[in-house]
Amino acid sequence: MPFRTALSGINAASSQLQVIGNNVANANTTGFKLSRTEFADVFASSNVSSSSDAIGAGVRVSSVTQQFTQGNIDFTDNGLDVAINGNGFFQLSDVSTGGTVYSRDGAFRVDANGFIVNSRGDQLQARTADATGNITANVGGLQVNTGALPPTPTSLIELGLNLDASSTIPSVTPFSATNPSTYNSTTSLTVFDSQGSSHLVTTYYVKTAANTWDTHVIINNTELTPTAPATGELTFNTNGTLATPTDGQVAYDAFSVGAGTASLNLTLDYTGTGADTSQFGAAFSVNSLSQNGFPTGQLTGIDIGSDGIVLARFSNGQSNALGQIQLTNFDNPQGLRQLGNNTWVESSDSGVAQPNVPGVGGVGLLQSGALEGSNVDITEELVSIISAQRNFQANAEVITTADALTQTIINIR
Repeated sequence: MPFRTALSGINAASSQLQVIGNNVANANTTGFKLSRTEFADVFASSNVSSSSDAIGAGVRVSSVTQQFTQGNIDFTDNGLDVAINGNGFFQLSDVSTGGTVYSRDGAFRVDANGFIVNSRGDQLQARTADATGNITANVGGLQVNTGALPPTPTSLIELGLNLDASSTIPSVTPFSATNPSTYNSTTSLTVFDSQGSSHLVTTYYVKTAANTWDTHVIINNTELTPTAPATGELTFNTNGTLATPTDGQVAYDAFSVGAGTASLNLTLDYTGTGADTSQFGAAFSVNSLSQNGFPTGQLTGIDIGSDGIVLARFSNGQSNALGQIQLTNFDNPQGLRQLGNNTWVESSDSGVAQPNVPGVGGVGLLQSGALEGSNVDITEELVSIISAQRNFQANAEVITTADALTQTIINIR
């Protein structure tokens, strides 16, 4: 009798409805991947049976597979929200077991210890950076320094100037910073000592002969003593390019800026980044001016690039690389074992984890300030509900009809 066959159909339709219900329930779950119910027919046979008169024995659920299609990317106001655009999973250290789990949910925050974690406390894993900000091959948790960034004293000033070749030699000597008649040009910038305090450095340029200029550096109303070249002199070729010093640098003796603070050891480099110092027949101009020191800074934010580089921004304008988020791919993502809480774990069916930086090795890129939504299409799921309901009703009708036939047979006298 067909009772068992119809019952298998009812069970299969019921399983399909459960899967659809789970999809619909997670339509707003970040990084959720919908599942699909797959069926296989049940065929009773023996070695002596003939396929011409064999009748199937019903249906069974052969597999419930997740579909790892891309979900919609929704933008948020949180810089620590990260969406994956493409293949791959975030690699996380499970807070409860210490093992490795994988997720598409990029809703991260900073915990009490400064580590970047998800809502469950699992630590985001990345290639960490060393003290100088270089990304290493070491993989570990990303920790943000929420304290003050220590200051760095200025040691190098880079200048790119043009000294006016048509300038005349000042008629008033000797040089005096308080008398503009004793120099031709001047410019200033701020430098920082070992405690992060700022000091104004002013440089003066005095033409002493054709293609020859004396330089003077004043800080805290005191003129620094040049070390090499000892005169601090700049000379130029006939085409206006810098001749000496050949490396473009003038070093100065250590200068004490106050008790309890390390002395400043300044070097001026006249081959500044992007523009060398020249002597052309044009007005004095400053084309580039920079120094390598900075004051104490407080953490103001965290930026995450599409390549996974995580930068900590500070109030002093500096930024430090904390590491580079790596994404993990698998030969068969559908073979991953679900753990709940938007996480998966590697299994024998998924294949071995293949970690790479974003954009390399088949993994996607990252979008900060955004989250990947569920890939559940509600309209499609509602249509699937109708289909499953019809299957359920049809199989129930088979049981009703079979029951009527059975009752007729029983009533034969």
